[in-house]
Amino acid sequence: MNENVAALLPETALAAAAVLGLLAGSWLPRRRQWPVAALVAVACLVGLGAAAAPLVSGRTELVFSRVFAVDAATGVGRLVVLAALLLVVCLSVESVAGQKRESEYVVLLALSATGSLAMIGAADLLMLFAGFLLTSIPAYGLTGWARDRLPLEAALKYYLLGALCGVVMLAGTALLYAAAGATGYAELRAALPAAPHWLTALGTVGVLVGLLFKAGAVPAHFWVPDVTDGTPAPVAAYLTTLPKVGALVAAYRLVHQALPTSGVDWALLLAVVAAASMTLGNLAAFFQDSVRRLLGYSTISQVGYLLVAVAVAERSDRAQQALLFYLAAYAVTNLGAFAVVTHLPRARTLGDYRGLAARRPALAGVLLVCLLGLVGTPPTAVFLGKLEIFTAAVDGRYTWLAALAVLNTVASLFYYLRWLVPVFRPAPERGAGEALTPAGRWSGLAAYGAGAASLALGIAAAVTLPATTGALLP
Repeated sequence: MNENVAALLPETALAAAAVLGLLAGSWLPRRRQWPVAALVAVACLVGLGAAAAPLVSGRTELVFSRVFAVDAATGVGRLVVLAALLLVVCLSVESVAGQKRESEYVVLLALSATGSLAMIGAADLLMLFAGFLLTSIPAYGLTGWARDRLPLEAALKYYLLGALCGVVMLAGTALLYAAAGATGYAELRAALPAAPHWLTALGTVGVLVGLLFKAGAVPAHFWVPDVTDGTPAPVAAYLTTLPKVGALVAAYRLVHQALPTSGVDWALLLAVVAAASMTLGNLAAFFQDSVRRLLGYSTISQVGYLLVAVAVAERSDRAQQALLFYLAAYAVTNLGAFAVVTHLPRARTLGDYRGLAARRPALAGVLLVCLLGLVGTPPTAVFLGKLEIFTAAVDGRYTWLAALAVLNTVASLFYYLRWLVPVFRPAPERGAGEALTPAGRWSGLAAYGAGAASLALGIAAAVTLPATTGALLP
């Protein structure tokens, strides 16, 4: 048994920061709890260093009874989650600073992010489900954190759908255990070919339902637009980014390591889900006037593109590289768009952004980079990510899915341009000044940092792409 505690340093640092932050928040003055956010930020920096070390050295291992894998996918996923959490904490400063429950907010972020990290490296179904719960339960609290009508309604919908999908996922885990007599991925891979096909199929679908819920994919996507529109913008940014990273890396590891010999055509199932997600997300976003709901439906479509790589996990050698790079690109680009929304809290509709380029040209530039980046415009990182996804789909003999993804990409330009057109129009004589009033310095810094990262990741792809190609364990 490998009990190398140092292998779990990123997860341990973040979990310890959450526990210490909860204790510290009980003693700090209720209006001065910023040290908790600083503690979580330090834990993220420690975790980033610890996650980068195995990637540089190429060291891989399975730890604690082979339930957690430290490999290339885990390393890249850790880097994305921890860097994204730093951005979310940064853009949350103006929203929670000085409030009575500031420490609780930051602790919930840290705990949920720890769950995402657990899902990323899970090599056992029980570990995967524990990560799912740790990601979900704090997220329900974050969704209703504002305690207004819309956040509470969004939290209720999110919780009910999450509880249903969680039960289905647990049932799927039980069925796979009944079929194989084990929950470890290596054991499942060896035993499932001899198991009853119907039992394996039902178990596979059940586990995937939980992961698709976390990712916000069709048909478990109904919570996404309500949560993005009803919760505070930093919470919406978090929920549409970090849990998706954990769920999609976990789904890739599951199908690649545990299910390739199961006899279940999970590749076709995921291809259909990917096609439905990208198409429905784009169609629903076409005529949205609320910027948050537009971004909510946009995240559904982006999950569709990401699921293409999961669908061809066993059919293309480029699938892992495409998924991991696209996840990093999507995370910084999506957070950049939400950071702009957070920085301008009174601009709720597309029309409210009229005249932004004239009044705040730098912020308009960030929004331009992030929205065109989500389309997949060079030289942003998402452009290269989509190119990798399309190549993997063709290489995996899913040319029809690649063609549909290209059509959806072109179609998505319509609703992103609907947002950008008012940005570059002349400002109206009245009303624009109030709508474009910034929230403060920190959310602006997060927006500029994310926009710059989206460009830098695309330009420096020759350096970053090789880190995504290491072999998976077990």
